[in-house]
Amino acid sequence: MKFLRLLPVLAAMLPLFAVSEETTITVRKSDATSVLIQPFGGAAGPAAAKVVQNDLDLSGLFAITPAARASFTIAATAGAADLQGTVTDAGGGVVLRKSYAGNTRQAAHKFSDDIVETLTGNKGIASTKIAFSSARTGRKEICTADYDGENAKQLTNDGAISVAPAISPDGSKLAYTGYQSGYADIYLVDLASGARNRIIKFPGTNSGAAFSPDGGRIAFTGSKDGNPELYVAGASGAGAHRLTRTGGVESSPSWSPNGSEIVYSSDERGGPQLFRIGSGGGSGRPIATGYGYCTEPSWSPDGKKIAFTVRQGGFSIAVLDLASGSARVVAQGEDPVWGVDSRHLIFSAGSSLVLLDTVKGRQTTIVTGLGKVGEPTWSR
Repeated sequence: MKFLRLLPVLAAMLPLFAVSEETTITVRKSDATSVLIQPFGGAAGPAAAKVVQNDLDLSGLFAITPAARASFTIAATAGAADLQGTVTDAGGGVVLRKSYAGNTRQAAHKFSDDIVETLTGNKGIASTKIAFSSARTGRKEICTADYDGENAKQLTNDGAISVAPAISPDGSKLAYTGYQSGYADIYLVDLASGARNRIIKFPGTNSGAAFSPDGGRIAFTGSKDGNPELYVAGASGAGAHRLTRTGGVESSPSWSPNGSEIVYSSDERGGPQLFRIGSGGGSGRPIATGYGYCTEPSWSPDGKKIAFTVRQGGFSIAVLDLASGSARVVAQGEDPVWGVDSRHLIFSAGSSLVLLDTVKGRQTTIVTGLGKVGEPTWSR
């Protein structure tokens, strides 16, 4: 049963991958704003322009239109370790001018995010990082990548089951469940140095860590008291305290944007359903979704929506609007996670990870060829 896969017995069964012509893109803010991407100068200019064009396309806020209707012009000069970017309006006034350090992709992603925020007021997702589990080696290992699936790298090489990754909001650390000791424990990796520590090693199962929005705490499932329940601890694993007390299995915690609540899945009433609870404790409250099997919730950064997995024959992704209480299926797959813009989801579909624009319904495969992949996590 998929809901129970966090338990050791089932976890054992869970089985990296050139723009020279002017391009015009319309910003869908008021259906009246367009931008022209001029050819980028510098040795890395063509490569950087390609990255920016793809970022703006995937944002869902832009579409190509004739150059004569451009309201803003994007230009840049890029070297191997820096980029100088400029955005001007139709009258030649500068609305954005900034220098970016980092390799070509990093600098271009940062420029893209500033373009999105400057021209639309929305958060950009281009500079974010993802992590996920992959069975390419025959055993589950943890991989990391850019948000668009590029620069995929295998992070762990444990020779044991490594699952349930959780990347910190700032993208600097990653927690995951590993079975190196023979039991399910939670490990914390510093992504810059590679240093790793086992931070949760209570008797029984310790799994499914999730970082709080400020990165200072983690929620996880633990069975040290007998039944799999939710716990909250400091990000170093210290000070763990129990949240839930039920006869069911609690799993897949996801924090509210302000860190005051946690949404999770529990089968205490039969089939797994969604519940919410204060992050300091209290009683779990059921969330009505209209579906009989709900797991793997992800609370959107704007606080307005919860994405989750439902089972209707196969697995599907549903989104619940918290204000109206209505839920709808948006894709076929599982393991959804929100991007910082509260518009895009990444989810798993067989042997691929897919980026979904929940407004337009556009799906883009971003990771494939790494065996069965799943459990994506996304920095903010």
